[in-house]
Amino acid sequence: MSAEITLFVNPTAGRGRGAHDAQPAASALRAAGFCVRTVLGADAADALARLRTAVRGGTGAVIAVGGDGMVSLALQALAGTPVPLGVVAVGTGNDFARAMGLPVRDPARAGRLAAGALKEGRIREIDLGRVAGAGAGAGAGAGAVGAAGAGAGGGAWYGTVLCSGFDSRVNDRGNRMRLPAGRFKYDLAMLAELAAFRPFPYRITLDDGPVIETEATLVAVGNGSSYGGGMRICADAVPDDGLFDVVVVGDCSRATLLKVFPQVYKGTHLSHPKVTVHRAAKITLEAAGITAYADGEPLGPLPVTAECIPAALRLLV
Repeated sequence: MSAEITLFVNPTAGRGRGAHDAQPAASALRAAGFCVRTVLGADAADALARLRTAVRGGTGAVIAVGGDGMVSLALQALAGTPVPLGVVAVGTGNDFARAMGLPVRDPARAGRLAAGALKEGRIREIDLGRVAGAGAGAGAGAGAVGAAGAGAGGGAWYGTVLCSGFDSRVNDRGNRMRLPAGRFKYDLAMLAELAAFRPFPYRITLDDGPVIETEATLVAVGNGSSYGGGMRICADAVPDDGLFDVVVVGDCSRATLLKVFPQVYKGTHLSHPKVTVHRAAKITLEAAGITAYADGEPLGPLPVTAECIPAALRLLV
């Protein structure tokens, strides 16, 4: 392994904490005898291009400092390569780190863990989702994956959850709103979407089986368990079993949705009669007027096909 480690930093993560919280990780790596090189970018596409150059140049590991968006961007360069990923989770949601049992909002501890994992060879091989479709990775999205383009091998990679339906419509509306700032914007977006709520007609294909035509509130395809900062939509998903957990929330009324939705934080919604869970290595989702999001980043409109790629990432743990 190369003694040079790449620190991949989002300086705006956690309301500006990203650059500050990179220092404990850098200090821990240097104390362990590694040479640390920091990669920043003018935007997502520039940052990804710089990271890919570092990976091709033989960096020993990449340590992503930021939130789920930064991890998602790193996946586009690291998926399918032998270069391991470490995570210093200092963003807003941090669902990837949480699902993998890594420290959250504790950059000093996360830095020490990454340094120790490199020294001791503590690496977990995990699956990733790879998404192909009309919009996936096409560059139209506002998020890191959409802006930076598809990952190696075709399609965009994700580590946690691909979502579509009511939750993605809330994201769409929130992203269009200029005011108010922060998470309150998405609370207002949710209220607006509830006012206009109706189930969506989906066509779902699991592992090249027969097409399932159904009315659904949302469909979530989980490699990891949570999204949205701890909402355990795919609570039982395991990131190294070679399969997605596909959670279909059926044709709920507004009243039922308001009752079921809070249960997502504990994962107890999975036992509700309107919720169905499938397990599959591949899924195609079709629905009109729905955007797919993965790792919180917009990919593009349905239809999309997601495939679970076993052992696609080497994670420092």
